Order: sequence, then C-alpha cells, then structure tokens
Amino acid sequence: MTIEQIQDEIIEDFSMFDEWMDKYEYIIELGKELPKIKEELKIEENKISGCQSQVWLHAEIKDSAISFTADSDAIITKGIIALLIKVLNNRTPKEISETKLYFLDKIGLQANLSPTRANGMVSMIKQLKYYALAFSN
Repeated sequence: MTIEQIQDEIIEDFSMFDEWMDKYEYIIELGKELPKIKEELKIEENKISGCQSQVWLHAEIKDSAISFTADSDAIITKGIIALLIKVLNNRTPKEISETKLYFLDKIGLQANLSPTRANGMVSMIKQLKYYALAFSN
C-alpha cells in the first residue's frame, strides 16, 4: 500500500464519525494499538521536545526502510503519533522526506487540537522527518 493510499484510508475511516468526540475516541483506540516501545528506549535522546506531554520516538533502518516505535504518557498524543507512524512506518528516508501529510487537514485534526497539542504534533512530524534525513546519508 502506498503512503497516499494509507492517508486516503485514514480519511475514509475518519469520515465515518460526525462528532469530534467520536474521532478523539478513535484516535485513543489507535494509540492503544501502537506497538510498545521498549522501556530501555524511553530515554532523553528519544524524547520529542516541543510536546507538552512526554513522547518517545525511536527509529531504526533495516533494508533501506525506517521502522518507528513510540509511546506517550498522554492518550490523545499517543494516538496522534500512532497515526503518523501508520503512514510513515517502513518507508525509505526519501519517501518520508517527500511525503506531504495531507490527511491531517482532511480529517480536521490540526483544526481540532489545542494549540499546545498542535505544536506537539508539528514537533512529532519534524522528528519523523529528521530521522529520515539522518538515515538518508
């Protein structure tokens, strides 16, 4: 499945919900499905700065694709990073670097987050893209 197909699938999934409370519940469920990051990877080096809550993101490259694991101490934030990983996991650094994450606007996530959560989401995206840049060399 391409990155665009995954984003379109997410847009379709979110279109089933009329109320934002239902969308938040869905985001929380996605966070619960996020594979757990190993406890030993919950270190300062893997912490995303700019997030109000604690978010850890770890990346490894294998066979030219980057694999991400993450966790957060906040349930909505954990769901947001789960959504981002769903789109960008197991992709090449070039794919990640060049991807426009259009699904965020299409599902209305950016517009329905508090300013601090929206800033945190931007920080998560920057970190994912930073890993892609780091692994492209």
